[in-house]
Amino acid sequence: MQDTLQTLPPLRDSLEAHGLIAKKSFGQHFLFDLNITRKIARLAGVGAGDVVIEVGPGPGGLTRALLETGAQVIAVEKDPRFQPLLEELGQAADGALTLRLADALIVDEAALTDGRPAAVVSNLPYNVGTPLLIKWLTGGFTPTSMTLMFQKEVAERIVAAPGSEAYGRLAVIAQAVARAELVMDVPARAFTPPPKVASAVVHLIPHAERPAQPRLEALQTITQAAFGQRRKMLRSSLKGLGGEALCAAAGVPPEARAETIDNAGFFALADALLRKP
Repeated sequence: MQDTLQTLPPLRDSLEAHGLIAKKSFGQHFLFDLNITRKIARLAGVGAGDVVIEVGPGPGGLTRALLETGAQVIAVEKDPRFQPLLEELGQAADGALTLRLADALIVDEAALTDGRPAAVVSNLPYNVGTPLLIKWLTGGFTPTSMTLMFQKEVAERIVAAPGSEAYGRLAVIAQAVARAELVMDVPARAFTPPPKVASAVVHLIPHAERPAQPRLEALQTITQAAFGQRRKMLRSSLKGLGGEALCAAAGVPPEARAETIDNAGFFALADALLRKP
């Protein structure tokens, strides 16, 4: 398979041959540099025998790099224009690539993989990156790992620590479920067309013990209220959920603001919410 993949034409040539350009409405920015895509595949730590879900493969730059590792790749692409190009790649991959034309926001990942464990590795479309991450963090499908490219601002919000400017609801939820690390910066000039912002790759490994679903749902309720009014004290921002009494039950200072509370504090608030009659 490696030899066959090496004979494929450059990605730019393949796009031109099929008359394809990036669609702004889909948040598409193509990554042609195989040095970058191969580095992402290495950071993901996937290899022969692994199952990988890739969302938004587009012309298949990252897909090629993942196939080179020997992984079995399931590509979920919403834009049917890329079907012929990706099918050509699948033929060269000797059956290691499965294409699903679907919307990743509603697709059932467990059904895609037939229940097999799978990693998610993707250069995510900018317009759906955060909703997809929340889906994988809080839904019924838990990837073995996630190696995902976002706008750099979003990546920094995922890995942010309490007290930092980027710290917010996304950091709390992500770090409640997984260990998150920013592992690579990608400049705008690496893409075609270049976006207006830089990008970054985040690697997430789920914790050995996933929080129970009721705790996760309560955590989402608490963080939505707390960070919805992040400049207010918790006694005010959480007033609709119990305010000062809820803080007291959780052992969290009611005069504190959301941006200063760590994951343990938010879980304490979530547990106090679950205990309420």
